[in-house]
Amino acid sequence: MLGRNGILYVMLLPGIILTFIFHYLPMAGLVIAFQNFKPWLGFTGSAWVGWDNFQTVFQRNDSLQVIWNTLVIACAKILVNLLIPVVFALLLNEVRQARFKKTIQTLVYLPHFLSWVILGGVIMDILSSKGIMNGVILPAFGIKPILFLADGNWFRFIVVVTDSWKEFGFATIVFLAALAGIDPSLYEAAEVDGAGRWKMTWHVTLPALIPIIIVVATLALGNVLNAGFDQIFNLYNPLVYDKGDIIDTFVYRVGLLSSQYGLATAIGLFKSLIGFIMIIVAYQLAYRFANYRIF
Repeated sequence: MLGRNGILYVMLLPGIILTFIFHYLPMAGLVIAFQNFKPWLGFTGSAWVGWDNFQTVFQRNDSLQVIWNTLVIACAKILVNLLIPVVFALLLNEVRQARFKKTIQTLVYLPHFLSWVILGGVIMDILSSKGIMNGVILPAFGIKPILFLADGNWFRFIVVVTDSWKEFGFATIVFLAALAGIDPSLYEAAEVDGAGRWKMTWHVTLPALIPIIIVVATLALGNVLNAGFDQIFNLYNPLVYDKGDIIDTFVYRVGLLSSQYGLATAIGLFKSLIGFIMIIVAYQLAYRFANYRIF
């Protein structure tokens, strides 16, 4: 077996080495979560504090607020990024002109390839006090200017909506692939029985999509504490910390800006453990309800 596939293992070797160096080897640094880490003393010279960093995390009011913000934003993103791609895939599946269908599909998933650095600047310009939203659109309807990125509630809404706009087109591909695999004879049988397009969608298309919807929804549980660092970091400001600060941005500020390395590592380790548990639960749910398995 090794001799026949030896060249394939050799091709995998560079990727395995890079993964080990940049993903597994740095895990030795998790010991910082149990230390009062000082960079000039290193791992061996820093004082051991045990669980003190973790106790501090749960005693700080801002830490608990950050965890809650992360759950709210992440869960909202998971729900919206599941619902909108399914609806859009169903609508796009009804389009009969192939060229128009491909054009629309290409246009909606192009934002996926744009960096949040670029999109963050565009969104901030649009929603600023002198941007097109506050300077043109809202006054046209007699609405007073709204500080979208300075109000916590509006900030959460903007974060979820813009993330969905960026990602829903790419996520739609999964559901379009599932729709392409539906047996055409099911639609023919439904048409013979007198079913219209709506009843075909309800009784044929949706039941066929349910397994992949369950898989996508359950696997998304692993990201329940990932609210999108790059997006939040490029959009937030101190005025919305109470509603928009998430675990990743909090770790960045506490660890890199405030030099509280032990506390930041403890928060990151807590997030990783919860994410690991949720991934295991997600795969078990996907296997149980949709017969999905990795191998």
